[in-house]
Amino acid sequence: MSGPTVAPVVVLVGPPGSGKSSVGAALAARLGVTLRDTDADIVATAGQPIADLFVDHGEAHFRELEAEAVRTALAGHTGVLALGGGAILSERTRELLGGHAVVFLDVSLHDAVKRVGLDAPRPLLIGNPRARWRELMEQRRPLYTEVARAVVATDGLTPDQVADAVLDALQLEKA
Repeated sequence: MSGPTVAPVVVLVGPPGSGKSSVGAALAARLGVTLRDTDADIVATAGQPIADLFVDHGEAHFRELEAEAVRTALAGHTGVLALGGGAILSERTRELLGGHAVVFLDVSLHDAVKRVGLDAPRPLLIGNPRARWRELMEQRRPLYTEVARAVVATDGLTPDQVADAVLDALQLEKA
C-alpha cells in the first residue's frame, strides 16, 4: 500500500497547552504553508463552540465530528495540521495517521497550566482540572507516542524554539 498522495507536511498532536496552535503557526510560517486546525474546522462546521457541542450533544457526537474533520484534513491539506487533543482516541484516526509526519508535542502539567490556565472552558477538565489533565495524559500518552514519528518536549521553550525542534526532528528545511 502506498502512502497518501496529498498530505500535510506536518501533523501536530498533543494535550491542551502543548502548543499545537502556536507552534503550528510558527511551523507554517517557516515552511511557507498554511496552518489548519481540526478544532476550528469542527466549530465552523457545527456552528457552535466545542464546549457547547459537548453540553448539547455529548462527547460521542463531538468525537464523530472530530474523526470526520481529521479524515477530511488529512486527505486534502498540504500544510501544517493541528489536531485536537483527543483526536487520537479514535482507532480509525490513528490508522489514518500512519505514513504521515506526526509530531507529538509533549508538555508537563506545570507548563500546560502556565500556557492555558486550566480554568478555560475545556469540557473534559471539569471538576479538578489538574487531576483530570493527569488522567487524560495517562490514557493518551501511549496513543500520542503510537502515532508519532517524533516526540518534541515543549517545556520551557517558545513556539519558535519548538518549531525549530520539530523541523530538526523531521529533517525538514525552512522555505
